[in-house]
Amino acid sequence: MLVTLAVAAVAAVTAGQQDVGRTPDQCFALRGGLANSRIKIEREKKARVAFLGGSITEANGWRVFTAELLQKRYPDTKFDFVNAGISSTDTTLAPFRLKTTVFCNGPVDLLFFEFAVNDLHNSRTSQESIRGVEGIIRQARALNPAIDLVILYCADEDKMAYVRKGTVAPQIAAHEKVAQHYRVSAIDLAREVTLRIDKGEFDWKKFGGLHPSPFGHRLYAASIGRFLDAAWKEPLPADAQVKPHAMPEKPLDPFHYGRARFVDIKEATLVSGWQLVPSWKPPKGGTRKQFVNCPALEATEPGATLKLKFTGTAIGVLEAAGYDVGILEFSIDGAPFRKLDQFTQWSGGLHIPWAYIFNAETKPGDHELTLRTSSDKNPKSQGHAARILQFLVN
Repeated sequence: MLVTLAVAAVAAVTAGQQDVGRTPDQCFALRGGLANSRIKIEREKKARVAFLGGSITEANGWRVFTAELLQKRYPDTKFDFVNAGISSTDTTLAPFRLKTTVFCNGPVDLLFFEFAVNDLHNSRTSQESIRGVEGIIRQARALNPAIDLVILYCADEDKMAYVRKGTVAPQIAAHEKVAQHYRVSAIDLAREVTLRIDKGEFDWKKFGGLHPSPFGHRLYAASIGRFLDAAWKEPLPADAQVKPHAMPEKPLDPFHYGRARFVDIKEATLVSGWQLVPSWKPPKGGTRKQFVNCPALEATEPGATLKLKFTGTAIGVLEAAGYDVGILEFSIDGAPFRKLDQFTQWSGGLHIPWAYIFNAETKPGDHELTLRTSSDKNPKSQGHAARILQFLVN
């Protein structure tokens, strides 16, 4: 698993320091090196750095402080910092939106991403997490084989409890399995926060909780700074060149989301009961800013039916799952219909963006999805609605 030992090569650098920028326990694993992004930053003086994650990333916190750290260290470098943090999202949606939110400005040289917290709170299984993280890595390296990747494991009370038991949270274990397979560096912020709280340096309240205070966000950024100190400790060799990262011969999961993409809702055939809303807004309740005033396929009554032809091994939808969403019935290639309840624990007050995968293990090739709204509904829901923002195809 991720290093629970100090990294011997750098332990002496930080031993004994107790402020927000230092810790005696190095909680990271440096794998594969970060030479490619360093060449871009130090020698070419131009680099694109992206930050992918949920609300912890979207906030003006560790992401902003890390960008400031890099710009301060390299004042002559022209950085393009990409904020691909979207609240409530997890590793299932991430690979599908990688091209549109991470690589939206072109090739990325250095990508930090975190989803361990949201994978827990969105109840993603270890298999889903593995497919998602593997999808992020494989797709990122297909788009830029030289991209340097760093995965972060942020803190929540569940993960802290595992640290105190001497074990690893299932989400971190799943993410780490992929990180090790692909030689991707990782920083275990959950472990660092737990160790430092237990040493009496600060408490969970001062840190700010799951959504950190400025103090907590600065601690995250300082940990990233120490990680970069270790990664870039030695001078670059004079003959250093940008090189593609090695790819394992086989994936961990053959149904990984390495070819995940959005398919436009306009590709669907609307049989009955659905309408294309050019600029959807929630009638009431909260939403996420990225998923409002955008096109949506909407149905509000039972029996609404649509069809979609797709090519791939996985099919799903990105939904705005609010207070009135019902149950979807889906069939692939004429198979018996199965049901999926769209209502989440947050749906009562939030049209939450949610990635539903109907089937992730279809045979490669051409298929047809038939989707309809059911007369059944969750007892907590106020209706039978469905609002599709994108189709998800792998």
